[in-house]
Amino acid sequence: MKKQILSILIAAILIVSSVFVLAACKPNEGTTTELVAAAEDMTWDEIYAKAKEETGDFRAYGNTSRITTAMANFVAKYGQELGLNENNALGSKMNDSQIYTTLASEYASTNNSKGASMVMIQDGAQLVLYREQTKMLINYVPQSMKSKVDAEGQVPLVQQYINKLFIWNNTGDNVPSITNVWQLTEPVMKSKVFFKSPSLEQVNMNFLIMLTSDAWATKLAEAYKAYYGKDIQLGSYKNAGYKWVAEFIANANFAIDSDTTMARELSKTENAGNIGLFVLSKLRDSSVVASNLQVGAFVKENDQYVTINPFAGFMYPMYCQVAANGPRPYTALLFIEYLMTEEGFEPWGSDIGAYSSNSDIGVNDGDETLAFWKNILVFEDPDYIRANKATVVDFVTAEIDKKD
Repeated sequence: MKKQILSILIAAILIVSSVFVLAACKPNEGTTTELVAAAEDMTWDEIYAKAKEETGDFRAYGNTSRITTAMANFVAKYGQELGLNENNALGSKMNDSQIYTTLASEYASTNNSKGASMVMIQDGAQLVLYREQTKMLINYVPQSMKSKVDAEGQVPLVQQYINKLFIWNNTGDNVPSITNVWQLTEPVMKSKVFFKSPSLEQVNMNFLIMLTSDAWATKLAEAYKAYYGKDIQLGSYKNAGYKWVAEFIANANFAIDSDTTMARELSKTENAGNIGLFVLSKLRDSSVVASNLQVGAFVKENDQYVTINPFAGFMYPMYCQVAANGPRPYTALLFIEYLMTEEGFEPWGSDIGAYSSNSDIGVNDGDETLAFWKNILVFEDPDYIRANKATVVDFVTAEIDKKD
């Protein structure tokens, strides 16, 4: 497991290094940066007129399978006038590492007619680093969205938020009643808490990193006292966040490496009494028996939600960025603005578990608002994650190694 995490870190370093080497080429960076800056004061129609003059393929990479559907919808509506069709317009699902590796190669190319013009990326800390040090991704906030997206969600531009929640199997005689996260660290929960290994998913690692912050460590210490009736004893741990992370990892079951698979398996009656921390939207998958699952944040008593102290899971953003060396920058600007509209968000917004940063777009029945989730979930702070990543990753790696 330690080798897996080290491999991921080394790969990230190599990607950054390769981009630095390629930086001397910077074929379109200045031109595209200036173009995007000017476009922030342009209307949709003005950008549309410019996009009609562009040629070459239009490609978008995203850490979401639904980018394919969004691209198809965009092409169906605007493709004829923009010269786009199913053969030259493509949305491709990649993880963040694959996106950066591919962009690094395309960034150096002097003939990038088939490269990406925009991307959708998850890991905010890594994105901020790449934006600062490589300049190969450019932020763009559509004029129409400046009053609809919170300031904190504009740089880099957040297209949506996704939540991972504590969800348990509610069948059988031993249904968990989780009201405090310290319950998940108790011996009775050993191997019953399913969580995709942080060595395989950076947003899961980011969640653990955030818990070591002073703010969350304080909340965890208070939650410990509320549950056990006594002050927490830290021993060798730096704060309550580190202690909870270590004890959570000790109990966690990393056997399932996909949130979809986790939801499906946990919904089977033979998994009564087990709990997972996974993406809420997976409940809509046809293979999942959603009626066998209880979302911890949705437990009610006397028609009031029962709060899990101090958090019911975590939430992370999906960002949109323009590729500095893409062949269709104006088309990329249109696509980003389209994704921020209700129509463009439909591939994600048609069910629970995805939340547009556009304040005009509501949520579906059976879900709660973004404001609700912000009060009960752990949110990423890219600056804290960047500053503390190396230290906490080393700590998490050591704790995972104890499980092997």
